Amino acid sequence: MTKVAVLSAGSWGTAFALVLADGGGDVTLWGRRQEVVDRINERHENTEYLPGIQVPPTVDATTDPEKALAGADVVVWSMPSQTLRSTLEGWRDLVPRDAVSVSLMKGVELGTVKRMSEVIEESLDVPRRQVAVVSGPNLAKEIARREPAASVVACEDEETAVRLQKLVHTPAFRPYTTTDVVGCEIGGAYKNVVALSVGMAVGLGFGDNTTASVITRGLAETARLSMALGANPLTLMGLAGLGDLVATCSSPLSRNRTFGERLGHGMTTEEIYASTRQVAEGAKSCSSLRDLARRTGVDAPIADHVDEVVAGRMTARDMMESFVARETKAETD
Repeated sequence: MTKVAVLSAGSWGTAFALVLADGGGDVTLWGRRQEVVDRINERHENTEYLPGIQVPPTVDATTDPEKALAGADVVVWSMPSQTLRSTLEGWRDLVPRDAVSVSLMKGVELGTVKRMSEVIEESLDVPRRQVAVVSGPNLAKEIARREPAASVVACEDEETAVRLQKLVHTPAFRPYTTTDVVGCEIGGAYKNVVALSVGMAVGLGFGDNTTASVITRGLAETARLSMALGANPLTLMGLAGLGDLVATCSSPLSRNRTFGERLGHGMTTEEIYASTRQVAEGAKSCSSLRDLARRTGVDAPIADHVDEVVAGRMTARDMMESFVARETKAETD
């Protein structure tokens, strides 16, 4: 049986631990807060993040990273992207050297503009064949409810991708494989920024024409950057691109869309942060994606404008008006 450590016990980490348990894995779930861990072990429920959903008794929770990582064949990282590097550096000696690391995170590191797989590879000093990514239209609550869903397991080493695919294939969760790690990660990170802009449009009271326009131009922007970084354009038409984008922009379960709606209602970023423990990765990554696009020479108006709104330098309404007022061009440019 494959021993898996999942770090941490937020919504997506817990939901993915359920997928792994359903797939037959021996799962240890690390959580930062003792009360969350105790409820999982004693009541078999993560009442903080996934209330009402049973956690299989085969999932063991702990606040001790050493216990969670001991003997792990696969290590799944699910934490805010901007804290990943410091966490990895602190736990580096606890991670088994031959373990495969799997990133569930959808962000780009501030300053370095590194993708999460690159941060893992760098911080743990492991080869690329030991680092994989899972991405797709995977809203945590729906996955935890075992509603049918599909996703993509990406690794530059195809054998590793196939091994992980078998590990997470369950009656409700269908994984595909790809070697296009870049496309999956940029698609996953960028869709959060697009979802923020869609949420702002909804918060301002605009309808389906507006949101469909933003989603479509967001996909074009994502594809431009991904392809400039060497991704396969077909990846952006698949689950880790269009699929994830549609789910995140359309669902009220999406933290990024909800964050955007609150911006559209006139709340400030600081007020939104103060009102929830949930992390909207797009609000953290819009600046780094904007930076990455600039360094790559790619036009990125959505990332530019969303970053301005999140930073408080522009209102949501000004952003929407600015989109329409931009110089016209051919759609395929």
